[in-house]
Amino acid sequence: MYTYENKECSLRELVSHVKRDDCVAVGGGLSWREPMAALRELIRQDTGNLTVAGSAHGIDIDLLCGAGLVAVSGESYVGFEQDFGMAPNYRRACESGQVRVADSCCYTLVQQLRAAIAGIPFMPIRSVQGSSFMNLHPEYKTMTCPYTGDELVLVPALQPDIAILHAQYADKHGNLHIEGPPVADILSAKAAKKVIATVEKIISREELATKGVTIPYFYVTAISETAYGAHPTSCYPFYGYDREHTALYYDAAQEGHASFAERYLKPYVFDNVSNQDYIAAIGGDKKLEKLRAWNTGAQQWMALYA
Repeated sequence: MYTYENKECSLRELVSHVKRDDCVAVGGGLSWREPMAALRELIRQDTGNLTVAGSAHGIDIDLLCGAGLVAVSGESYVGFEQDFGMAPNYRRACESGQVRVADSCCYTLVQQLRAAIAGIPFMPIRSVQGSSFMNLHPEYKTMTCPYTGDELVLVPALQPDIAILHAQYADKHGNLHIEGPPVADILSAKAAKKVIATVEKIISREELATKGVTIPYFYVTAISETAYGAHPTSCYPFYGYDREHTALYYDAAQEGHASFAERYLKPYVFDNVSNQDYIAAIGGDKKLEKLRAWNTGAQQWMALYA
């Protein structure tokens, strides 16, 4: 339990909590509130051989695979949905054997995290029955329910070593406020041994209490104020999804590992040692103004997806 009064630190210090071989739960989902600044710093620190576990994800897990940091994928989905399609780096890494595939479904993950939170060794599920997921998971077991006679699947508790989240607000004590869908962030925070979070803004405890506490301070190890820390994913109400930048990313990833390293990792990760450098690289104030304008009218938010 993390009770010290001030948990604010630099982005570099925040990410140093992640260790090689860790099981990492990445917050957010798909193109929404993913902790991208923290993941870029994780790549700069070259903390690899990670197991990633989560629900439906996109550019975040694909980026880690493109940088060679992932050893095992325990995700339910990694892709760019109907907008761009499959995740190129993730697919290459899995098909080549660089990443061991241990994927499952969203509800399986939920039940595994719930088991860890409850302090019990497993949870029963129905969600993977009739699928081939059982072939990927020799640790899954089956049992006959003593009450109904139905066959159930048993999945082991999942306790990530660390959860990496991005939230809209925090106070210095580490209370987090998430606006909009929390996805699996609350469950991951409660189940993980450590929680680190980037936030758009650190505010007073009184203001945070007025907004409401989504994840209490005693789960949270460290926080770093990192504006636009979810870019290129969205973090409403602050900014929308940057489809233009995602298209640039996707084009580089499709061309293969060498092209991705040269066209994306170098200019947007390794050449930018601070979040301010990154913001300048993506287009600076002009780009941010466009992303912030999503809520000024239908024409403005539709223009982000043109």
